[in-house]
Amino acid sequence: MSETYSEHGAAVETHPEAEAGALAVSANDFSALEERVLRAVDLVKQERQHRAEAEIRAVQAEERATQAEARLHEQAPVIEGLMSELKALKSERDHVRHRVERLLEQLDGLEL
Repeated sequence: MSETYSEHGAAVETHPEAEAGALAVSANDFSALEERVLRAVDLVKQERQHRAEAEIRAVQAEERATQAEARLHEQAPVIEGLMSELKALKSERDHVRHRVERLLEQLDGLEL
């Protein structure tokens, strides 16, 4: 039998078989702990990789948004020009329609 000291400094007798069992359990516990630590390290590595990839995608998306906004600002005058041209064409169409209606009315009046 051997003596060990407890937390409080008192001598405690232990049996060698108990120490061997404690060492075996400790080795198993250590292996399990080591395995858990390795898994945690792998998870942290994966999380960092995913975060870096997400940051890259965010920067790319921001660049695409900036480019789209620039194209929109470039196209704004073109759109305004097309809108005013469309308005002018509609006005001209209405004017031509009224003239044709008047001509048709005159033709109807001649046929009588």
